[in-house]
Amino acid sequence: MEIYPLNKPLPDIKKDEVAMLQPDYTLFIQIANFLFLVFVLNILLYKPIRNMLRRRQEHMHSFEDTRNDFLLKSGRYEKELEENVKGARMTGVKAKGDLKNEGLDVEKGMLQEAASATGARIEKAKMEIEQSMDIARQSLQSELSVFSRELAEKVLGRNI
Repeated sequence: MEIYPLNKPLPDIKKDEVAMLQPDYTLFIQIANFLFLVFVLNILLYKPIRNMLRRRQEHMHSFEDTRNDFLLKSGRYEKELEENVKGARMTGVKAKGDLKNEGLDVEKGMLQEAASATGARIEKAKMEIEQSMDIARQSLQSELSVFSRELAEKVLGRNI
């Protein structure tokens, strides 16, 4: 095998001559080099990259699982919160109704007290008026005979 320097032109191949690759022991060395290179690259480059990709994929799956768990939990918490809000509203409405009824009961009691106090005052006022009327009648009765005598004297024009 002849090695040609770069500054010399390649020899012309004649038509009769066929340029063929002639396998010899260097072909097996090249195949061994290739296989060795594939083996070394596999160990040094491809396996670590594949391991990193596998770990990344596992990491992404774990993130996705965590995200799905959080979504499920958030859905449950949201439903629970809505139920608690409904319960609180119902409790608030019930408490409001109870307070309203209690207020109405207190109002009725106050109105009854006011009515009874007013009734008592009215009765007291009636009794005072009746007493005043009795006193006025008695005083008028005592004076009635005097007034009637004076009236009769004036009408008759003489003393009786």
